[in-house]
Amino acid sequence: MLVWLAEYLTQYFNAFHVFSYLTFRAILGILTSLLISLYFGPKLIAYLQKMQIGQVVRSDGPESHFSKSGTPTMGGLLILGSVLISSLLWANLSNKYVWVVLFVLVSFGTIGFIDDYRKVIRKDPKGLIARWKYLWQSLFAIMTAVFLYVTAERPAETALLVPFFKDVMPQLGIMFIALSYFVIVGTSNAVNLTDGLDGLAIVPTIMVASAFALIAYVSGNVNFSTYLNIPYLPHASELVVMCAGIIGAGLGFLWFNTYPAQVFMGDVGSLALGAVLGVIAILVRQEIVLFIMGGVFVMETMSVILQVGSYKLRGQRIFRMAPIHHHYELKGWPEPRVIVRFWILSIMFVLVGLATLKLR
Repeated sequence: MLVWLAEYLTQYFNAFHVFSYLTFRAILGILTSLLISLYFGPKLIAYLQKMQIGQVVRSDGPESHFSKSGTPTMGGLLILGSVLISSLLWANLSNKYVWVVLFVLVSFGTIGFIDDYRKVIRKDPKGLIARWKYLWQSLFAIMTAVFLYVTAERPAETALLVPFFKDVMPQLGIMFIALSYFVIVGTSNAVNLTDGLDGLAIVPTIMVASAFALIAYVSGNVNFSTYLNIPYLPHASELVVMCAGIIGAGLGFLWFNTYPAQVFMGDVGSLALGAVLGVIAILVRQEIVLFIMGGVFVMETMSVILQVGSYKLRGQRIFRMAPIHHHYELKGWPEPRVIVRFWILSIMFVLVGLATLKLR
């Protein structure tokens, strides 16, 4: 929004030309979303406490979690609001990728909001029934995938980029829609599963978003993309501003979500952030790299799949509890140790993912 105003004012004052620089707007995006989060965070927490919108803790979970019962949840509203305002202010709104990300953010955030609302306000422990949750997730994901497929302007936008191989980039055709669907829905639920400890989900989200900001920058620059032998995607550059908004909002939320948490993200935040990471990976054609960089999310998801599969097939559990972060808690690891070690793993996964840009 302010980009258009700055462009108009440039003809009168050359100083406004600085707003045409992507890096400058990205910095403003981080600062804007961070300051919004820090300012409105205490107000939101106080409101949630007043309305008695508190976390419901599983009775079969670690005993250390019982004290968290009643801690305000639905704090993801703070993240979504901060990202939305920051993006509308500093992103180029004529870029279709910006609106795709905002659509995914709001639509999946709405699903999470309804789920949280039913759990903590209507006191329905099941929340939004699983089949309805997946139905709406699937609907919004397919809508997004179809839109990207029919509006693709160049072959690279629907090709699969395979890491470590510079000449392997097969065209997906209609399978692009299927892949995009699984990436968006899968990542959304993976982040949701990871959001079980204080700060555990938001820090890997910030790290992955930071990496995608770099990838979007080089993908949207013809010189850097040619040098790295990755597809040149002119619309991708504005995703830097979107990722910046996520980074700032995530850091602001972490201020209140760090151990011991004053507020939890809730499904309204985790479902939306996961879906947004998924759609950004699709837009920059790095779905496989997302699988690498989001290694912590993959670990958490696979632990649940293996646990459920083993119990149904053999009647035995692999882990003491799933997702896997609870397994380590039940083994005696203090919660902060689990959180920080998973953060370290996330840094390692992100660095390996970024290395694929050069090792081709």
